[in-house]
Amino acid sequence: MSEKDPKSLIRIARENGETVPVEPLDLGERVRELRKARDWTLEQAATQAGLARSTLSKIENGQMSPTYDALKKLAEGLQISVPQLFTPPVRDQVNGRMAVTHSGEGAHHATTTYEHELLATSLTKKQMLPYRARIRARRFEEFEGWVRHDGEEFLFVLTGAIRLYTEFYEPIEMRRGDSAYYDATMGHNVISVSDEDATILWVTSLV
Repeated sequence: MSEKDPKSLIRIARENGETVPVEPLDLGERVRELRKARDWTLEQAATQAGLARSTLSKIENGQMSPTYDALKKLAEGLQISVPQLFTPPVRDQVNGRMAVTHSGEGAHHATTTYEHELLATSLTKKQMLPYRARIRARRFEEFEGWVRHDGEEFLFVLTGAIRLYTEFYEPIEMRRGDSAYYDATMGHNVISVSDEDATILWVTSLV
């Protein structure tokens, strides 16, 4: 992989995190959480789903494995899809994570086409990779083909003017204050079209 390829930055970011094993979902506990989130009693939830109270109680307590028909009724009663019954809930909690990167204190990675400054490097397991880039390239031919990588990407022009090349669209000239959001699996490259090197903010999703 070329060092000028943003994929190398994504690789660096992912290597800072750790793989966290996914715990198996307890269906009974999940159903109980969904019911209580609606402030429903067993009787109310059973009525909504068209199930016997005893059946719902056994499902919540892990005393029986529901049939698909029962799962479908339960999902319809809770007004969700069947797959959502097996999706862990998003915990509504604040963990207080924050990182401040003062001007010029990011992690620098210079290449022939871009000079990247990775931001918020002290945080691991980030969902986004923010970095500022100084655009050195002046011609599309300076790149070794298209840059492609997983995720979605947001680009915001900080100074100067750029030309954004994408695989499926005509090149677009952008100036200070302009922004673009695109699928990063689509080939893309950026060059500076101003006298000075343009600078942009890039934010790439890591999921």
